[in-house]
Amino acid sequence: MGRHAVPDPATTLGTGEPVRRRWLPRLLRQAAFRRYWSAQTVSLFGDEVSTLAIPLLAVLMIDAGPAQMGYLTAAALMPNLLFSVIAGAWVDRYPHKRRVMIAADVGRALLLAAVPVLWWMQVLTLPQLYVVAFAVGTLAVFFEVAHSSLFVALVVRSDYIEANTLLNGARAMSSVAGPSVGGVLVQVLSAPVAVLADVSSYLASALLLTRVDATEYRPTTRERGLGIAAGLRYLARSVILRSVLLGSATLNLFNFMFAALFVLYVTTDLGVSAGTLGAVIGVGAVGGLFGAAITGRLTRRFGVGATLVAAFVMFPAPLILVPLAAGPRPVLLAMLFAAEFGSAVGVMMLDITAGAVQTAATPESMLARVQGAKRTVNYGIRPIGALLGGVLGATMGLQPALWIATIGALTGGLWIIFSPLPRLRDLPQVETEQRPDPASVGG
Repeated sequence: MGRHAVPDPATTLGTGEPVRRRWLPRLLRQAAFRRYWSAQTVSLFGDEVSTLAIPLLAVLMIDAGPAQMGYLTAAALMPNLLFSVIAGAWVDRYPHKRRVMIAADVGRALLLAAVPVLWWMQVLTLPQLYVVAFAVGTLAVFFEVAHSSLFVALVVRSDYIEANTLLNGARAMSSVAGPSVGGVLVQVLSAPVAVLADVSSYLASALLLTRVDATEYRPTTRERGLGIAAGLRYLARSVILRSVLLGSATLNLFNFMFAALFVLYVTTDLGVSAGTLGAVIGVGAVGGLFGAAITGRLTRRFGVGATLVAAFVMFPAPLILVPLAAGPRPVLLAMLFAAEFGSAVGVMMLDITAGAVQTAATPESMLARVQGAKRTVNYGIRPIGALLGGVLGATMGLQPALWIATIGALTGGLWIIFSPLPRLRDLPQVETEQRPDPASVGG
C-alpha cells in the first residue's frame, strides 16, 4: 500500500479478517485513519459549540451591538482572505504537515482558553475578542491547507469518496448536535464555560493527531521553490479544477445573498417565530446525514461526474421553496423544512464529490497551494454575496431578492455542465500535461 496506512494489526487475525470493530466502516478499521477522523470529528463538534458561544458571550457579557458583531464576524473570516495563499505555499514547502495541524490545534486551544480566564478576571473586552477571533481564524487557515496533504497520505485514491463521506458525515452530525449542545451549555453553565468545550476539542484533536502514523510527501528542491502564486496558476490551467472552483464561487455568491436575507424574510414577511425557525433549521440539517449516506452509492451507480452535476442542482434548487412559501401555517412550515432538508442533502453531496474530485486532480506537491487559492476565492466571494443581498433586499424587497438569489445559484452548475466533468465515471487523473509555470520557480 506504499505510503498509505495499513490496517490496524490489532484488528486482524491469521486470515487478515477483522475480528474487532466489525460494525465500523472499512476505513475506520484502520488505526491511522480512525484517529485522523476522530480528531476531525471532535474538533468540528467543538467549533459548532463556540460558533454559538462566542457571539452569545459578546452579546450577553459585553453588550456588543450590531456593528460590533459585524466586526467580530469579519475578524474571524479575514484571515482566509489575507493568508490562505501564503499559508498554502509555506505548508507545501514544509515536509511535516501533521505537525502544522497539531500546532494549530494547540494554538487555538490556548487562545480560546484565554477568553474565560479574562472574563473571570473581569477584564475581557471586545477588542480582545476581535484579536482572539482573528488569531484563531489565522491558525484555522494553516490547519485547513495542511489537511488535504495529510488526507492523501492516509487514503488511497480509490477510497477518496468513502473517506470524504465519513469526514463530511461527521461535519453533518456536528452541525445537527453542536448548536444544540452549545445552547444548553450557554444556558446552564454560561457562555465563557461553553467556550471551554471547544478548548477541550482542540486538545483532543491534537492528541489524536500525534498518534496518526503516516508517511507524508516530501517536496523536492524544485517543488519547494514554487512561488506563492503557483496554486492560482495551476487552478487557472486545469479545466477540472477551474470548472469546480468557478461553479462553487458562483454558488457561494448567490447562496450568501440568500443567507443574508433568509432569517429576516422568514421572521418578518412570513411571521415565523425565532424558536420555530431554529427548530426547522435544526431538523432540516438532518438532510446532511442523509446526503452523506447516499453519495457513495450514487457515485458508484451513476458516476462521479453525474453525481457532481446533480449536487450543483440539488444544493440550491430546494431553496426556491422559501420565496414560494405561503398558505396555512403547517404548509408554510413544511415548505421551509423541505427547503432546508433538501438543500442539506445537496450541499453534502457537493462537499463529498467536489472534495474528492479536486484532491484527485491536484498534484500531491501542490495540494496546500491549491487549497489556499481555493479558500481565497471561495471565502472572498462570500461577503460580496452578503452585501449584494442586503442591497437588493433594501432596493427591491426581500422576496424578489430571494428569487434572484435562488435562481442565480442554479447557474453555478453551468460551469460544470459545459466542462469534461459530466463525462467522468471515476475520479480524474492529475492533468500531467499541466506543468508548473517556470516563472513561479526559483529563489
